[in-house]
Amino acid sequence: MLVWVVDTKLKRLGDFVSAVASDRSSITFNLSLQRKCQESKNLLKLSDVSQIGTTWDKHRANADKVSKYYASAGEGCFNQYAWRIRMCSELLEFRLLPEESEGILKLQLSDARFCRVRQCPVCQWRRSLMWKAKAYKILPQVVADYPKYRWLFITLTVKNCKISKLRESLDLINKAFKRLTELKSWSAKGWVKSIEVTRGRDGVSAHPHLHILAMVPPSYFSHQYLSHAKWVALWQQCLRVDYQPVIHVSAIAKHHDPKALIPEILKYQVKESDLVADVEWFLELTRQLHRTRAIGVGGVLRQYMRELEEKNQDLIGETEAIDEVEEQSLYFKWERKSKKYNTE
Repeated sequence: MLVWVVDTKLKRLGDFVSAVASDRSSITFNLSLQRKCQESKNLLKLSDVSQIGTTWDKHRANADKVSKYYASAGEGCFNQYAWRIRMCSELLEFRLLPEESEGILKLQLSDARFCRVRQCPVCQWRRSLMWKAKAYKILPQVVADYPKYRWLFITLTVKNCKISKLRESLDLINKAFKRLTELKSWSAKGWVKSIEVTRGRDGVSAHPHLHILAMVPPSYFSHQYLSHAKWVALWQQCLRVDYQPVIHVSAIAKHHDPKALIPEILKYQVKESDLVADVEWFLELTRQLHRTRAIGVGGVLRQYMRELEEKNQDLIGETEAIDEVEEQSLYFKWERKSKKYNTE
């Protein structure tokens, strides 16, 4: 079997593609890349090969910013985080898989070293992708097992807090949600809950809130229905606060797929733009989120989605066993000066 690893002598790219692809359009597509690379001093960028390359570049550039934030703190654990993030995903290996319908070669990530630091932009992105992939795979079975059930998308908020008080606010909101699920008025059979933290408009506060995808029986839309005012009153009661909190509840139409809301439920816990906006806010965020949980699953959905709560997620994903191209790979290395992934 032909084994080929990209190096800076990309004139070999045409020969390699000829060996692994039988479709003429595949060869033409990659030869055009070859010419482009030769014109730019033989540097092939990941963003030249695939649109996902731009996404990799953005997350990895922000990871360098976060690494510098940790290094500037002068704290022991933060120094360790800085080193781990700096080394994260520096080298990416992609397998080349033929796309018969498109007549091109598809890149599939097959190997990378991830730091798994919670606030690493790269790992946060990859973790979100894995959560979504698992949920997309599981939800159809849930819908098949409970065909008459409907779905609600619920957002529950509290007032902004000082970033130094975020842990207390998260504790408050989690305990309040537990009280809510224990009320007779709570009719959800199962739910997925995620915590999101955004940076306040003042630049120093934090806004924690919950996103919930809840599965409710048909009776919710008759005698168990809760008006918006009732939802507000119940959430205020569970929070034990003297103000009316802002909430949002919407029902997914009968014939609409609940998977459409998965990106909103299982997105990043903290927006990447917030992670890199202010070093002091970011460092305190790290302290406050230490040992807190981002995703929670309850009710009957736990038996389907327990994997979402696992600490060590697979950040690469499932690979397909395709003998013909199993050993064919492209390698891209992170270049800090250009802020691009280039061929090694």
